[in-house]
Amino acid sequence: MLIHFILLFLFAGVPYYIYFEKTKQLQHEKIFFLSAFLVLCGLLVSYMYPHEKSMPFVAVAFVSSLFSLYKANKTNNLYKLTYYILFFNAPMLIMFEITKSILYGVSLLLTLSGIYLMGKYYERNYGSANYQSVSGITLVTPFAGLFLTVYLTAIALYPPFPNALLFLNGVLSAETNVMWYLSVIVIFFGNFLIAMRVMAKTVYGKPNDNVHYIDLTPKERVLHFTIFALLLLLSVVGLKEVLS
Repeated sequence: MLIHFILLFLFAGVPYYIYFEKTKQLQHEKIFFLSAFLVLCGLLVSYMYPHEKSMPFVAVAFVSSLFSLYKANKTNNLYKLTYYILFFNAPMLIMFEITKSILYGVSLLLTLSGIYLMGKYYERNYGSANYQSVSGITLVTPFAGLFLTVYLTAIALYPPFPNALLFLNGVLSAETNVMWYLSVIVIFFGNFLIAMRVMAKTVYGKPNDNVHYIDLTPKERVLHFTIFALLLLLSVVGLKEVLS
């Protein structure tokens, strides 16, 4: 029972919703690092202390994820988007078998790290991580458009990106029930809708004539190419898991 409380606390964004959102003691970009650290701690706890799944706790995490889905679809800030998406996927981290949960969690965190870096790019060049006024970046900043498209496509659970393959692998190896089916459907379509909404307002559309567009610097490109290479490596791992 204690393990379930701990995992719910670490995975579902409880510290953020009950404290940091109200007190605003941490800036948005720092909350992602804290949230990612707590999720990694949760994965470590799951690995060190094997436990049976508790469906009441899964149901609570699912309700929390629906709230995070609502918040993710309301925000235009890339920093906020990273931790809302992380909280939204909480039920999967609880319901997957531990190895599948760790793989999916790592893949998700790596993808969200890329989106976080794109938030830094927006903030540095356009004054804010809010993206609503900086549209059509594919046409005028090809590298920024490419990498943001890659990260959002991975979030949307499109193969051959690892999020989709590892999500599928977790689904195929899980014990199913009504809550399981409900979570899978909501998480799958929720991730897709979040990614498509952001993509429509960032990489697509007409560039804003009032914005001076600046592409990624060479150092930023190297960093994003590194993340992309790691995602491809995880795709290979995910494909091997699905075929095994």
